[in-house]
Amino acid sequence: MSDKDEAGRPDYLSEAGDPGFETLAIHAGQEPDSATGAVIPPLHLATTYAQDSVGGHRGFEYSRTGNPTRATLEITLATLEQAGSGFAFASGMAAEDALLRILDPGDHLLIPDDAYGGTFRLVARVLSRYGISYSAVDLTDHDAVASSWSPRTRLVWIETPSNPLLNVADIEALAEIAHDQSGWCIVDNTFATPYLQQPLMLGADAVVHSATKYLGGHSDVVGGFVATNDDRLAEHVAFLQNSAGAVPSPFDCYLVQRGLKTLAVRMERQCENAARVAEFLAGHPAVAAVFYPGLASHPGHELAARQMRRFGAMVSFTLKGGEQAALETARKTGVFTLAESLGAVESLIEHPAQMTHLSVAGSALSVDPALLRLSVGLETVEDLIRDLGRALG
Repeated sequence: MSDKDEAGRPDYLSEAGDPGFETLAIHAGQEPDSATGAVIPPLHLATTYAQDSVGGHRGFEYSRTGNPTRATLEITLATLEQAGSGFAFASGMAAEDALLRILDPGDHLLIPDDAYGGTFRLVARVLSRYGISYSAVDLTDHDAVASSWSPRTRLVWIETPSNPLLNVADIEALAEIAHDQSGWCIVDNTFATPYLQQPLMLGADAVVHSATKYLGGHSDVVGGFVATNDDRLAEHVAFLQNSAGAVPSPFDCYLVQRGLKTLAVRMERQCENAARVAEFLAGHPAVAAVFYPGLASHPGHELAARQMRRFGAMVSFTLKGGEQAALETARKTGVFTLAESLGAVESLIEHPAQMTHLSVAGSALSVDPALLRLSVGLETVEDLIRDLGRALG
């Protein structure tokens, strides 16, 4: 077995120059088991670990605090995000909650004016009870971001591409605004994944994921993740991970780890399929507007081309027939499954206003009821297009 660096990564990965993403996804933190030679790191179900003497453990003492299977996932995913520290959680919302608890009563944060409904609910209905305030801002308007930053503002929370309107935020520019005010810039990288976008390399202070989505990739595990190179944030998240205990089970970590191995090849095909689907929708007479950064007409197209490897596999669109047409279209698809969530091998369709973003109803973040959101999967793209065409009529 090879020697490892301080983060637990095998030395041969750094000695080989700059290993590619796929190599790191398969090998970082994942050497064959030293006891048996098993190629896949073993699943450690133990909750407690024998100590050689009082306090003299071998790296693990209790599985809420640390587990070998979880540690393997944390090394791999932190490596993919080019982060010094990574922390796995039981869900994406648990990861968000841990990060946002860095805020104190009286603090203020900025969120996107089209934020994910779960994020809005956490900020507006949970954190607000403890004296934390927020402003919803168009993050593509840098003057608006700067003018919304008050003496009590501590961070800007970015989704890019955003959920569900696929807006693209300039991570580097927003990080600069935050840092000029001694604040933090945190990026929800769920839609892009570390394969398409690495926010820490663009100046962000932390990255958060719903590992349920593309990282797991098979609709069979719920998880979350935080990656950072900021020592204060790392210390804070590590403390919350152990103290609040919203940690994933070893089997959940195993499933996400399995998903990471194929993330790159899945994203390549899903991005190809999404581009074809977006082009089809853009030319359909029943469609009012298509939101996809890969279209030249998208206002964030050029920024996405600079900031991302490809344009992602999420597509949203509105229908000229309004809400009723949207509901009917969602009901009629067959290859696209009507369901919440996203990022897995099967294609999904959903109505954000009544499903994933119901929590923002009646707020400034309300979603157009004529909007549908697609998570484009790995099916034959001609079948996806035929299915949408049949549903649209």
